[in-house]
Amino acid sequence: MVVRVLVVDDSTFFRRRVTEMLESDPRIKVIGTADNGSEAVQKSSRLKPDVITMDIEMPVMDGITATKRILASQRVSILMFSSLTTQGAQATLDALEAGALDFLPKRFEDISNDKEVAKRLLCDKVIAVARQASNRLGYHSPAGNLTQSPVSARPGIKSPPPQLSPGIVPARRTVSHQGHVNTKKGQFKLVVIGTSTGGPVALQKVLSQVPKDFAAPILLVQHMPGSFTTAFAQRLNSMCNIEIKEAQDGDELRPGLALLAPGGKQMEVERRPGKWLVRIKESEAGQNYKPSVDVTLRSAVKIDPRNTLAIILTGMGSDGCEGCKLLKASGATVWAQNEQSCVVYGMPAAVTEAGVVDSVLSVEDIGLNLGQRA
Repeated sequence: MVVRVLVVDDSTFFRRRVTEMLESDPRIKVIGTADNGSEAVQKSSRLKPDVITMDIEMPVMDGITATKRILASQRVSILMFSSLTTQGAQATLDALEAGALDFLPKRFEDISNDKEVAKRLLCDKVIAVARQASNRLGYHSPAGNLTQSPVSARPGIKSPPPQLSPGIVPARRTVSHQGHVNTKKGQFKLVVIGTSTGGPVALQKVLSQVPKDFAAPILLVQHMPGSFTTAFAQRLNSMCNIEIKEAQDGDELRPGLALLAPGGKQMEVERRPGKWLVRIKESEAGQNYKPSVDVTLRSAVKIDPRNTLAIILTGMGSDGCEGCKLLKASGATVWAQNEQSCVVYGMPAAVTEAGVVDSVLSVEDIGLNLGQRA
């Protein structure tokens, strides 16, 4: 299948550059371009693309307004281009609220100094979100409510089954696919949630169902630039009953508090006499994700794995799989989001195929069960 793309940006140079990068991949064909949101609405209706790459700031009609209008009547996946600034972060979160599936920095140098790496990531993102195009009914949520309708993943290529680390055997147990999970109230003393593409909306759906008196601390790892995580934590905090903040080095874990890993850094948890603390560290060589779900999960193995719940939500790749295998081998519980409610069924597929998942649930049921179990 060739993915058909509409490129929208008010810069002729940027439209040409994105077009050249996309068409370097034989799986992708650019079927049109537009230089403002109004033209994008018209061309999207006529050309019926699988994916639209959308700038946010444009004359005549901005990208957020265009996204809302397009998704009100079409099945199409929208990938936003954003500036990595505080203002850009707010606008990007607004775009995700409007129904865009994911975003990339507008400066490709912010993706990678290697042009080929940046090109490959752009093409892979387009291919990943394109799998939703035939199944996803465009929807724009009411202002101030970061939610969207459930999406279904198109049957197709999944992440290959990850290789097991030496000495680790996947748990041989029945995986629950029901909306209700068989755990005891108060069982979990620590919850770690990892996600990537589609995560901002998925996290809001899950965390909004967690009560204020939630009895366990929560660690959140969302693949996101450093300039975005402060604004994202503040937005989640304004929408949920529990307290949510961007983690700082030395923050103490406590019930009813969710700490979001800062973008560009790594978050670990460590035990101190009578308390648990988070440590925020610089990334090491070879750590592709900043923050990384695996880094946080590995550190949780040393705390209280038998009373830890790891949840893997929508996202590209397999980050979190190695950490879940280590936790499961130490007695932890693992939940994964089901394919039907994922934006991209990559990270949940990896842990499910590794055989370490106790329950596979829709994003709505994850929030419901989490709210009732800790």
